[in-house]
Amino acid sequence: MENPQVVFSWKAPIRPYKKRSGLVLRFYLAVALLLSLIVFFFGDRILIIPIWAVLFLFYVLTITPPPEIENKITKFGLETAGLTLRWELLSDFYFSKRFGFYVLTVISHAPYFYHAYLVVPDEDIKKNLMLILSEHLIYQEKPNRTLTDKMIDWFSKLIPDEEDEVISLKAGQTISSSKPRPASL
Repeated sequence: MENPQVVFSWKAPIRPYKKRSGLVLRFYLAVALLLSLIVFFFGDRILIIPIWAVLFLFYVLTITPPPEIENKITKFGLETAGLTLRWELLSDFYFSKRFGFYVLTVISHAPYFYHAYLVVPDEDIKKNLMLILSEHLIYQEKPNRTLTDKMIDWFSKLIPDEEDEVISLKAGQTISSSKPRPASL
């Protein structure tokens, strides 16, 4: 029997995820080695431990796919990952895009400004969420970016993207990739 208090529900991963190749892992390893060498030669050898701990965290988040959870919108608020956010505590929401998924960000009232991030797998679910949530919360088309959001965007630009197509180069063949190439003269 279905719960009559559930207005809408959907299943999605707990975080946006994109399977990465070994290139990204080698990049993480190279950065960790470089930072470790710099720290080692400057004499603060104890800082090598957090560098490798962060490398391990990046490795785990890159390799392991996230579990799938059920998100619910009820008459009382949002339920996600065992957490209930009541309508009275919530202020506004907006959508962003990361790794091909839409991410619904719901923000609570001051003084806490708690952010809840919910993955939205497709456009139809996004439209339904927009209609339901706009009855209770304020929709922001251009959200205020926090310092953390700006730092995440900056760091994500540093991580290399792998090519969509990798074609081996043989004698007499041209290179084909998904990125545009400059015209030759």
